[in-house]
Amino acid sequence: MPDFATLAEFRALLAAAPGCDQSARAAAEARNDTLTKPLHALGRLEEIAVWVAGWQGTDRPRIERPQVALFAANHGVAAQAVSAYPAEVTAQMVLNFEAGGAAINQIAASVGARLTVRALDLDRPTGDFTQGPAMTEAECVAALRIGWEALEPGTDLLVPGEMGIGNTTAAAALATALLGGDAGDWVGRGSGVDDAGLARKVAAVAAGLDANPEARADPLQALRCLGGREIAAMAGAIAAARVARVPVILDGYISTAAGMVLARAVPGSLDHAQAGHQGAEAAHRAMLAALDLDPILSLGMRLGEGSGAAIAIAVVRAACACQSGMATFGEAGVSG
Repeated sequence: MPDFATLAEFRALLAAAPGCDQSARAAAEARNDTLTKPLHALGRLEEIAVWVAGWQGTDRPRIERPQVALFAANHGVAAQAVSAYPAEVTAQMVLNFEAGGAAINQIAASVGARLTVRALDLDRPTGDFTQGPAMTEAECVAALRIGWEALEPGTDLLVPGEMGIGNTTAAAALATALLGGDAGDWVGRGSGVDDAGLARKVAAVAAGLDANPEARADPLQALRCLGGREIAAMAGAIAAARVARVPVILDGYISTAAGMVLARAVPGSLDHAQAGHQGAEAAHRAMLAALDLDPILSLGMRLGEGSGAAIAIAVVRAACACQSGMATFGEAGVSG
């Protein structure tokens, strides 16, 4: 069980998390330099393999048990008509995930990843943050704990995913609070709102910042005041992976916002994460830049669900396969 009952205890646990194994990373770099290929010929794949090696503690990393952990929740801010879809779609999509009918089911199966789905109090949306905090501290901690506990034993690569009508508005509010600028800098069309819907989203984010001034002062308070249960759960899962030294691939705008909270709360707490892809939401690019994350893929996706990051599992798996399975010049009897 996770050893925290308050946001302060969660921060302390995250701050005490171990770093990567630098000796394993150095050994992986040395091995990579002797593999049967021109030096650095595999480009970014080599960087990814060495990154995984450091977190797995071996110069021969492998991805054998990847997990896509998907969290679903409802947002009170959806009452401000900030989405193109009604709030009941969240529950309907959870049923679709469980039945195997969503895009993430197909993508996870295609890359050999286990998909786990956790629905968080779908019949009890968070508070409308335009009126006050989205969650109490106890509610936020409970969601963090659900995410923490969702990391399955033996997982060697984690993709956090989400479903929640209104959650691009929450992500934009978090970005405004933690990265600065105006609401309009971080709000996009999300599920496909029209111009009037976009204006409502900007107004909701601005109102949320006015109603929750503490959100600008502390990242975990921003999560409590402006986030959603599924965003907090993703943050909890990412934090659990950090403590367990499990590499993470972030998905789109909402998943990256969950990671951003951790990175701003405890510097270095996102060192075990890569950006799986750059989504179509324009603000996602700016958020990745603020976190100094270079996306593995750019496919114009805006689905969520962990879908883009799940596709990137195949790239990470291939990178590790090359690092661990290729022969060295000496082993192959090839002149180096």
